Amino acid sequence: MTDETLAARFSDKLFGTPDGGASGAKTRLMRVAVQLLADGEPITPAQLAAAAGLAEADLRPGSGPLDIEYDELGRIVGWGLTSNATPHKFTVNARRLYTWCAPDTLIFPILIGRIAEVESPCPTTGTIIRLTVDPDAGVTALDPSTAVVSLVDPGQVDPAAVRATVCDPQHFFATADAARDWQSRHPGMTVLPVAEAYTLIMRPLADAFLRDASPGMNRDRSVSGAWPQDRPPSAGAGPLIEQFGRPATDGVEHLRG
Repeated sequence: MTDETLAARFSDKLFGTPDGGASGAKTRLMRVAVQLLADGEPITPAQLAAAAGLAEADLRPGSGPLDIEYDELGRIVGWGLTSNATPHKFTVNARRLYTWCAPDTLIFPILIGRIAEVESPCPTTGTIIRLTVDPDAGVTALDPSTAVVSLVDPGQVDPAAVRATVCDPQHFFATADAARDWQSRHPGMTVLPVAEAYTLIMRPLADAFLRDASPGMNRDRSVSGAWPQDRPPSAGAGPLIEQFGRPATDGVEHLRG
């Protein structure tokens, strides 16, 4: 078991093919879209198709992935990273953008190779969580330091309704207590300290996007999401483990609602 297991499950669910493989074309398409949208300007389906080496017809309104955001001219303005306002503010090079969910703010700096300043409200307390995400240094300047992030169970992901099944339930929370209330209303959520989520899930997932493949997935091994035997949860996960009432040896699953 490796740290990449949960990342592999997310990648396979979102970008898998009917035969159980991962679609390099799909991961490449979204990666390139995020990289282009980071400049803060709408992009045409023709521009994205050319940059990704895919067919333009697959990206026109009504034919592409359902959650892509288009403007009145049929240009793409959002796909994970968007110019349309959401609760998750994502500032790059003094340019204000937004993401569809909290975990997006952790992965997109890696995909675009730029440092991002993030602000996002805790949906339970209203506290604004602030952090810097550096593609090299990871998560820094996290305030409050007790902040955690929620992640959906990959088994609950519907690729045809990504925003509803993946993005909408995923938020930053000021504390584990605040996240626990959210978990009670959204069964199946995993909650991790922000830096832990970046290292264990978002970093491997970003690496998968960058190489257009599923992150180290071996179809014959278990995909239970347990922590690797040689790398138990860090000290930062301890308080969460205690609050959710299961022993540390249970692995990632102990943080799920």
